[in-house]
Amino acid sequence: MMFDEIDENKYFYLLLLIPLLVLLFLYNLYWQRKKQREFGDIELVRRLAPERSVFKSALKFGVLLLAIAALSVGLANPKTGTKMETVKREGIDIVFAIDVSKSMLSEDVAPSRLEKTKQVVSQLINQFAGDRIGIVAYAGSAFPVLPITTDYSVAKMFLQGINTNMVSSQGTSLEEAISLSTTYFQEDQQANKLIILISDGEDHTEGASDAAAAAKKAGIKIITIGIGTAKGGPIPLKINGRVQSFQRDQNDEVVISKLNRESLMTIAKNTNGGYVSGNNTKEVVDYVKNALDNIEKTEFETQQFTDYNSQFQWFIGFALLLLVIDTFLLERKTAWVRKLNLFNEKES
Repeated sequence: MMFDEIDENKYFYLLLLIPLLVLLFLYNLYWQRKKQREFGDIELVRRLAPERSVFKSALKFGVLLLAIAALSVGLANPKTGTKMETVKREGIDIVFAIDVSKSMLSEDVAPSRLEKTKQVVSQLINQFAGDRIGIVAYAGSAFPVLPITTDYSVAKMFLQGINTNMVSSQGTSLEEAISLSTTYFQEDQQANKLIILISDGEDHTEGASDAAAAAKKAGIKIITIGIGTAKGGPIPLKINGRVQSFQRDQNDEVVISKLNRESLMTIAKNTNGGYVSGNNTKEVVDYVKNALDNIEKTEFETQQFTDYNSQFQWFIGFALLLLVIDTFLLERKTAWVRKLNLFNEKES
C-alpha cells in the first residue's frame, strides 16, 4: 500500500490528537475520582449512581479514537496496486539539448532566453503522445539531465530545475551537446531519432559540423531552435533576483550576447533537419509538430506499469460508522458487563 502526494500526508498529523486525548481522558478520570472523594465515601457515591459505567465511558472514548485514526488515514488517500498492464506505444526518440551557458540569462527575449527555452520545451512536450524524450544540458561541456523516458510529468519537473549553474565549464560547445545527445539513443532500437537543439548559437569551440556529420551517419536528424535576437543584449548578474551588474570582458566592457542563427542553420542543414526561431512559442510548436508528422512512427518495446486505486473511501466510511456507533453508545451499565465486573464495580 502506498499513499498520495506529500500534501496529502499532512493529514497524518491528526494522529497526534490521539495521545493528547488519551491524556485528557485519564486526567478527567483522575479529576472525577478526586471530586468523588471530596464529596464523600467513594462506595457511597457509586451507590448513588449505580448505572454509571467506567467501562462504557472507556469504550465510547476508544471508538472515538479509532474514528479519528481511520479519518486520518482516509484523508491521506492510501492506494493499492491492482494490476499490471502492457502498453504498446508508437513514436520517435527525441532528445532536447538545452543551452545553459551564462549568455542564456540575457533578457533580449522576455523573460530571459533560458526561461523562454523552458516555456518552448514545455509546450512541445504537451504535443507529444507516444514519443520518448530525454534532456541534455550543455555549456562548455554537456551534462545528462534526464534519460530517455515516456514519463512527461517527470520530464517537465527536471526541465524546471535546469539553470546556468548546472555545468561548471562555461562557454558554449555545440559539439559536446550533439555528441552527448547522440549517445542517448540505443543502437538496437529501430525508432527514428531526433535531436532538438536549443541555443543562442554562440559557439566557443570547433567541431560542431563534425559532430553533426556523425549524427547524420547514425540516422539522427537535428532541429535547431534559435533563442535571442540579432541585436542581442547584456548578460545580467543577479543577487536575490535583482540585477547588480552585467557581464564584462577582459577590457571591462559590457558583453553583448547576440543570436548566431547561421551556426544553428548549418547544423540543421547538415543533418537534413531544420531551423526555427524560438522567440515565438506558437511558431516553434507548429514547426516541430509538422516535422514530427512527416517522420515515420515506430512501435516501442512493451512498457509495463502498475495501476493504483485509491482506497480512502473504506477508511472514511469506517470512520463515519464509528462516529454513528459512538453516538448511540451510552455510559450506563449493561447487565452482562455488570456480571463481568471488569472495573471492580460490583455492589456490596
